[in-house]
Amino acid sequence: MKAVSARVTAGLNLGAKLNVADNSGAKIARLVSVKGGKGKKGGQFNAKVADMVKVSIKKGIPDMRGKVFDAIIIRQKKPYLRKDGERVCFEDNSVAILKDEKGNPKGTQIKGPCAKEVMERWASVARIASIVY
Repeated sequence: MKAVSARVTAGLNLGAKLNVADNSGAKIARLVSVKGGKGKKGGQFNAKVADMVKVSIKKGIPDMRGKVFDAIIIRQKKPYLRKDGERVCFEDNSVAILKDEKGNPKGTQIKGPCAKEVMERWASVARIASIVY
């Protein structure tokens, strides 16, 4: 996993409700865990843009509902700082569902913008995004 150039603030706690931005069939997911997360001893990990996470599908097509998938966070509401001094935040917290741990997306397109930091770390996910901001 590559490093991200921006200083991204972790803005998503475990249990957060996330919109699913791709056309994989899921609509709403809940954050279960952060892969490779770092935190204090005994504390919970927080997730940020371009992190790989595990999500449980809460709303969507019946064969996906209740299952756990890997996902990439592509948008977060909490503002974070880029190297050029720009603060970036989005309207919602969204993820893109993955079909394997290598980072290949399950859907074929992403609705709405995708953060530039996702493009740096996960090129295959950014390839299906229509807008990269």
